[in-house]
Amino acid sequence: MDIRGIIFDKDGTLFDFGATWNGWAAGVIAELSGGDPDLAQALADAARFDLAGGVFQPDSPVIAGTAREAAECLASALPGRDVDQIEALLNAKAALAPLAPAVPLDPFLTALVARGLRLGVMTNDSEYAAHAHLRAVGVTAHFDFIAGFDSGHGAKPAPDPLLAFATAMALAPETVVMVGDSTHDLVAGRAAGMHTLGVLTGMAGVDELAPFADAVLPDIGHIPGWLDA
Repeated sequence: MDIRGIIFDKDGTLFDFGATWNGWAAGVIAELSGGDPDLAQALADAARFDLAGGVFQPDSPVIAGTAREAAECLASALPGRDVDQIEALLNAKAALAPLAPAVPLDPFLTALVARGLRLGVMTNDSEYAAHAHLRAVGVTAHFDFIAGFDSGHGAKPAPDPLLAFATAMALAPETVVMVGDSTHDLVAGRAAGMHTLGVLTGMAGVDELAPFADAVLPDIGHIPGWLDA
């Protein structure tokens, strides 16, 4: 294979989804509910979040959705609350999420760049949160392209934001690998004509990802071995 670029999803891929977002979601629900247990449960039900267990359900629309879609989801349990305000709150809180990198990111990304690969991030989170998270772990400089759902290229599962990376890097799509933890990521990669790798640091399992992936890896740390093989 002639691989010249890799575009990563963020949450569940560069960062372990559960370790990063389960506690964050519980805090957001507590704040939006104002201590009302019935409202907290209604919000949790809308987001498919298990309050008792403190974890997202695998079918939660929040997992692979955009920040706007998450805001609309929560707004369904908050009649009269402005969706724009909820989205702004989610973006502000997301930028402060307790990050759990899937692997030590700086040495991992340094090694990929040393191979001559161009690297990008495309997340259905906001571009603001993407920059905040990458900056917080000191790896922004490794990426040639960072985009969110609000960057003007669209959102996954559409292929457009992935093709924007290929165009910006002057790479043919077939020389790019899309790496993600959800079918949204992999469907977008396939539609863009890219190679696709699934990782198991999100909420989806092998059976869900395998039909859309060239390979399913435990985490992104196994990518160099896959490239060499």
